[in-house]
Amino acid sequence: MVYGNEGEVGRAIKDSGVPREDIFVTTKLWNGDQGYLSTKRALKKSLQRLQLDYVDLYLIHWPKDYQKTADSYQALEELYRDGYTRAIGVSNFNFHHLEHLFETAEIIPHVNQVECHVKVQNVKLQDFCMKHGIYLEAYAPIMSHKVSELLAIEPLQEIAKKHHKSVAQIALSYLLHKDIIIIPKSVTPKRIDENLKAQSIHLDDEDLEAIRKLNSGGKIFPDPDNIDF
Repeated sequence: MVYGNEGEVGRAIKDSGVPREDIFVTTKLWNGDQGYLSTKRALKKSLQRLQLDYVDLYLIHWPKDYQKTADSYQALEELYRDGYTRAIGVSNFNFHHLEHLFETAEIIPHVNQVECHVKVQNVKLQDFCMKHGIYLEAYAPIMSHKVSELLAIEPLQEIAKKHHKSVAQIALSYLLHKDIIIIPKSVTPKRIDENLKAQSIHLDDEDLEAIRKLNSGGKIFPDPDNIDF
Protein backbone atom coordinates (compact mmCIF):
# COMPACT_ATOMS: atom_id res chain seq x y z
CA MET A 1 0.00 0.00 0.00
CA VAL A 2 2.67 2.47 1.01
CA TYR A 3 4.37 2.14 -2.40
CA GLY A 4 1.27 3.67 -3.98
CA ASN A 5 1.13 1.16 -6.84
CA GLU A 6 -1.84 -1.07 -6.04
CA GLY A 7 -4.09 0.67 -8.56
CA GLU A 8 -1.53 0.27 -11.33
CA VAL A 9 -0.90 -3.37 -10.44
CA GLY A 10 -4.62 -4.07 -10.49
CA ARG A 11 -5.06 -2.49 -13.91
CA ALA A 12 -2.04 -4.37 -15.25
CA ILE A 13 -3.44 -7.70 -14.05
CA LYS A 14 -6.81 -6.92 -15.59
CA ASP A 15 -5.32 -5.78 -18.90
CA SER A 16 -2.80 -8.62 -19.16
CA GLY A 17 -5.32 -11.37 -19.87
CA VAL A 18 -3.20 -13.71 -17.73
CA PRO A 19 -5.37 -16.03 -15.59
CA ARG A 20 -5.55 -14.83 -11.99
CA GLU A 21 -4.30 -18.17 -10.67
CA ASP A 22 -1.07 -17.72 -12.65
CA ILE A 23 -0.19 -14.46 -10.89
CA PHE A 24 1.14 -14.22 -7.33
CA VAL A 25 0.15 -10.94 -5.69
CA THR A 26 1.60 -9.71 -2.40
CA THR A 27 0.66 -6.55 -0.55
CA LYS A 28 1.51 -5.26 2.91
CA LEU A 29 -0.09 -3.69 5.93
CA TRP A 30 1.49 -0.29 6.62
CA ASN A 31 2.26 0.80 10.18
CA GLY A 32 -0.40 3.49 10.23
CA ASP A 33 -3.05 0.83 9.62
CA GLN A 34 -1.92 -1.61 12.31
CA GLY A 35 -4.54 -2.72 14.83
CA TYR A 36 -7.28 -5.36 14.70
CA LEU A 37 -10.13 -3.52 12.93
CA SER A 38 -7.91 -1.17 10.93
CA THR A 39 -5.97 -4.15 9.53
CA LYS A 40 -9.17 -5.67 8.17
CA ARG A 41 -10.19 -2.35 6.65
CA ALA A 42 -6.72 -1.90 5.14
CA LEU A 43 -6.70 -5.18 3.25
CA LYS A 44 -10.21 -4.64 1.92
CA LYS A 45 -9.17 -1.19 0.64
CA SER A 46 -6.10 -2.77 -0.96
CA LEU A 47 -8.30 -5.36 -2.67
CA GLN A 48 -10.52 -2.59 -4.03
CA ARG A 49 -7.52 -0.80 -5.51
CA LEU A 50 -6.15 -4.06 -6.90
CA GLN A 51 -9.59 -5.02 -8.29
CA LEU A 52 -9.10 -8.48 -6.79
CA ASP A 53 -11.10 -10.78 -4.53
CA TYR A 54 -7.99 -12.00 -2.72
CA VAL A 55 -4.22 -11.60 -2.55
CA ASP A 56 -1.80 -14.50 -2.44
CA LEU A 57 0.22 -13.13 0.46
CA TYR A 58 -0.48 -10.40 3.01
CA LEU A 59 2.37 -9.18 5.22
CA ILE A 60 2.77 -6.91 8.22
CA HIS A 61 5.25 -4.46 6.70
CA TRP A 62 7.26 -3.59 9.83
CA PRO A 63 7.02 -4.65 13.47
CA LYS A 64 5.45 -2.19 15.91
CA ASP A 65 5.03 -2.74 19.64
CA TYR A 66 4.24 -6.33 20.59
CA GLN A 67 0.55 -5.79 21.42
CA LYS A 68 -0.15 -3.82 18.26
CA THR A 69 1.54 -6.52 16.20
CA ALA A 70 -0.44 -9.26 17.97
CA ASP A 71 -3.73 -7.45 17.28
CA SER A 72 -2.83 -6.91 13.65
CA TYR A 73 -1.78 -10.52 13.20
CA GLN A 74 -5.04 -11.78 14.73
CA ALA A 75 -6.82 -9.86 11.98
CA LEU A 76 -4.50 -11.42 9.37
CA GLU A 77 -5.42 -14.88 10.65
CA GLU A 78 -9.13 -14.14 10.27
CA LEU A 79 -8.63 -12.62 6.82
CA TYR A 80 -6.78 -15.80 5.86
CA ARG A 81 -9.55 -18.04 7.17
CA ASP A 82 -12.13 -15.95 5.31
CA GLY A 83 -10.27 -16.31 2.00
CA TYR A 84 -9.14 -12.72 1.50
CA THR A 85 -5.51 -13.89 1.41
CA ARG A 86 -4.05 -17.30 0.60
CA ALA A 87 -1.06 -16.88 2.92
CA ILE A 88 -0.01 -14.53 5.71
CA GLY A 89 3.29 -13.40 7.09
CA VAL A 90 5.51 -10.65 8.34
CA SER A 91 8.28 -8.44 7.03
CA ASN A 92 11.40 -7.09 8.73
CA PHE A 93 10.85 -9.22 11.85
CA ASN A 94 13.79 -10.18 14.04
CA PHE A 95 13.95 -13.11 16.48
CA HIS A 96 12.26 -11.34 19.38
CA HIS A 97 9.41 -10.00 17.23
CA LEU A 98 8.66 -13.55 16.11
CA GLU A 99 9.01 -15.03 19.59
CA HIS A 100 6.46 -12.59 21.00
CA LEU A 101 4.13 -13.20 18.07
CA PHE A 102 4.25 -16.95 18.75
CA GLU A 103 2.74 -16.28 22.19
CA THR A 104 -0.62 -15.33 20.66
CA ALA A 105 -0.55 -16.56 17.05
CA GLU A 106 -2.72 -19.51 16.11
CA ILE A 107 -1.20 -19.75 12.62
CA ILE A 108 2.56 -19.61 12.24
CA PRO A 109 3.54 -16.98 9.62
CA HIS A 110 4.17 -18.56 6.25
CA VAL A 111 6.84 -16.01 5.32
CA ASN A 112 9.24 -13.52 6.89
CA GLN A 113 10.31 -11.08 4.21
CA VAL A 114 13.59 -9.36 5.07
CA GLU A 115 16.54 -7.62 3.49
CA CYS A 116 18.76 -10.46 2.33
CA HIS A 117 21.68 -10.55 -0.10
CA VAL A 118 25.29 -11.72 -0.21
CA LYS A 119 26.36 -9.10 2.34
CA VAL A 120 23.44 -9.74 4.71
CA GLN A 121 22.77 -13.47 4.55
CA ASN A 122 20.63 -13.84 7.71
CA VAL A 123 21.94 -17.34 8.38
CA LYS A 124 20.80 -17.55 12.01
CA LEU A 125 17.48 -15.86 11.31
CA GLN A 126 16.78 -18.28 8.47
CA ASP A 127 17.67 -21.25 10.68
CA PHE A 128 15.27 -19.96 13.33
CA CYS A 129 12.50 -19.35 10.79
CA MET A 130 12.86 -22.70 9.07
CA LYS A 131 12.83 -24.47 12.45
CA HIS A 132 9.36 -22.99 12.93
CA GLY A 133 8.19 -23.63 9.37
CA ILE A 134 8.59 -20.03 8.19
CA TYR A 135 10.17 -19.36 4.80
CA LEU A 136 12.64 -16.51 4.50
CA GLU A 137 11.93 -14.24 1.54
CA ALA A 138 14.63 -11.86 0.34
CA TYR A 139 13.91 -8.32 -0.69
CA ALA A 140 16.81 -6.40 -2.24
CA PRO A 141 18.50 -9.70 -3.23
CA ILE A 142 20.83 -7.81 -5.56
CA MET A 143 21.28 -4.93 -3.10
CA SER A 144 18.63 -2.59 -4.49
CA HIS A 145 19.99 0.91 -5.22
CA LYS A 146 23.47 -0.29 -4.23
CA VAL A 147 23.59 -2.89 -7.00
CA SER A 148 26.76 -1.26 -8.36
CA GLU A 149 28.52 -2.36 -5.14
CA LEU A 150 27.32 -5.91 -5.72
CA LEU A 151 28.54 -5.91 -9.31
CA ALA A 152 32.01 -4.82 -8.16
CA ILE A 153 32.55 -7.75 -5.76
CA GLU A 154 35.53 -9.63 -7.17
CA PRO A 155 34.68 -13.16 -5.93
CA LEU A 156 31.24 -12.83 -7.55
CA GLN A 157 32.86 -11.61 -10.77
CA GLU A 158 35.15 -14.65 -10.80
CA ILE A 159 32.29 -17.08 -10.21
CA ALA A 160 30.18 -15.35 -12.87
CA LYS A 161 33.03 -15.68 -15.37
CA LYS A 162 33.44 -19.36 -14.49
CA HIS A 163 29.75 -20.08 -15.18
CA HIS A 164 29.41 -17.62 -18.10
CA LYS A 165 26.66 -15.79 -16.22
CA SER A 166 26.17 -12.27 -14.87
CA VAL A 167 27.18 -11.26 -11.35
CA ALA A 168 23.52 -10.56 -10.50
CA GLN A 169 22.54 -14.06 -11.64
CA ILE A 170 25.18 -15.61 -9.37
CA ALA A 171 23.99 -13.52 -6.39
CA LEU A 172 20.41 -14.65 -6.98
CA SER A 173 21.39 -18.26 -7.56
CA TYR A 174 23.22 -18.33 -4.22
CA LEU A 175 20.06 -17.37 -2.33
CA LEU A 176 18.06 -19.99 -4.22
CA HIS A 177 20.67 -22.59 -3.29
CA LYS A 178 20.02 -21.60 0.35
CA ASP A 179 16.24 -22.18 -0.08
CA ILE A 180 15.50 -18.47 0.23
CA ILE A 181 12.63 -17.04 -1.81
CA ILE A 182 13.83 -14.11 -3.94
CA ILE A 183 11.96 -11.11 -5.30
CA PRO A 184 14.40 -9.21 -7.52
CA LYS A 185 13.02 -5.99 -8.99
CA SER A 186 13.68 -4.69 -12.49
CA VAL A 187 11.86 -2.75 -15.19
CA THR A 188 14.22 -3.96 -17.94
CA PRO A 189 12.88 -6.99 -19.88
CA LYS A 190 16.38 -8.34 -20.57
CA ARG A 191 17.31 -8.25 -16.89
CA ILE A 192 13.97 -9.75 -15.83
CA ASP A 193 14.70 -12.64 -18.19
CA GLU A 194 18.23 -12.98 -16.77
CA ASN A 195 16.83 -13.03 -13.22
CA LEU A 196 14.48 -15.88 -14.10
CA LYS A 197 17.36 -17.88 -15.62
CA ALA A 198 19.24 -17.74 -12.30
CA GLN A 199 17.11 -20.74 -11.29
CA SER A 200 19.03 -23.00 -13.67
CA ILE A 201 22.55 -22.19 -12.41
CA HIS A 202 24.32 -24.87 -10.38
CA LEU A 203 26.90 -23.52 -7.94
CA ASP A 204 29.42 -26.01 -6.58
CA ASP A 205 30.65 -26.22 -2.99
CA GLU A 206 33.65 -24.01 -3.73
CA ASP A 207 31.36 -21.31 -5.15
CA LEU A 208 29.00 -21.50 -2.19
CA GLU A 209 31.82 -21.23 0.33
CA ALA A 210 33.35 -18.23 -1.45
CA ILE A 211 30.01 -16.41 -1.39
CA ARG A 212 29.29 -17.39 2.21
CA LYS A 213 32.45 -15.50 3.21
CA LEU A 214 31.00 -12.27 1.74
CA ASN A 215 28.51 -12.05 4.61
CA SER A 216 29.50 -8.80 6.33
CA GLY A 217 26.24 -7.57 7.86
CA GLY A 218 26.20 -4.31 5.91
CA LYS A 219 22.48 -3.45 5.88
CA ILE A 220 21.02 -1.01 3.35
CA PHE A 221 17.55 -0.58 4.85
CA PRO A 222 16.48 0.49 8.37
CA ASP A 223 17.00 -1.60 11.47
CA PRO A 224 13.54 -2.88 12.53
CA ASP A 225 14.35 -2.10 16.17
CA ASN A 226 15.09 1.55 15.41
CA ILE A 227 12.35 2.85 13.13
CA ASP A 228 10.35 6.03 13.67
CA PHE A 229 7.51 5.40 11.24
